[in-house]
Amino acid sequence: MKIISYNVNGIRAALKKGFITWLKSANPDVICLQEIKAQEDQLDLRVFEAAGYAYNYWFSAQKKGYSGVAILSKTKPTHVEYGTGIESMDFEGRNIRADFEGVSVMSLYLPSGTNLARLEHKLEYMDLFQDYINTLKKEVPNLIICGDYNICHEAIDIHDPVRNKNVSGFLPEEREWMTQFLGNGFVDAFREFNTEPHNYSWWSYRANSRANNKGWRLDYTLVAQPLHEKLKRAVILSEAVHSDHCPVLVELQ
Repeated sequence: MKIISYNVNGIRAALKKGFITWLKSANPDVICLQEIKAQEDQLDLRVFEAAGYAYNYWFSAQKKGYSGVAILSKTKPTHVEYGTGIESMDFEGRNIRADFEGVSVMSLYLPSGTNLARLEHKLEYMDLFQDYINTLKKEVPNLIICGDYNICHEAIDIHDPVRNKNVSGFLPEEREWMTQFLGNGFVDAFREFNTEPHNYSWWSYRANSRANNKGWRLDYTLVAQPLHEKLKRAVILSEAVHSDHCPVLVELQ
């Protein structure tokens, strides 16, 4: 089973940049999208169906042109869960989960802490999300949480850890939350296969950051411990250029 996670920074913009051609070539069984920035009725779903993803599920933010997540699948899920049931989280369209036989896949888009108010919202969201997952994994143990976490976990995950130590996305409390989240029964799939530095999934549009590989690893495939032994491969697909993020892939036996 091949699963890709991709913050597309606007699905309509990505479509204009060749997203469908890339999707056909990458050929995942399931793709999780974040920051779709669209309502379902603003999209021509036939383009996804024609690419082989007859089963596509969209959970948009109430605010148009903002946030939103989706899951596209080649096979029909046994169940799709829109949101978390937590009001302060769901109106921004940040979680969707598709359950399949033997595995459940979630697309997650954690907020960014762009200012003090948003940082407080992000930290509250992180705590609520941890509680939600603690409960959920009792019912759904074989869980893969794909998405843009808006956190660099370790110094290896960011191009300049010293200058960014007080910037949201690399704050001590954010990094510690990620450590605890992993400690509560998840594996960072990419780091199971690659412990090298300079592997990033997001680059600022400023200062030629992508060409110079001055990036941040914000996008993760976190795999629940019961699936650990089934991990086959996990890579960052940095050649895809439809967004300021690039996709990340995990493959299970």
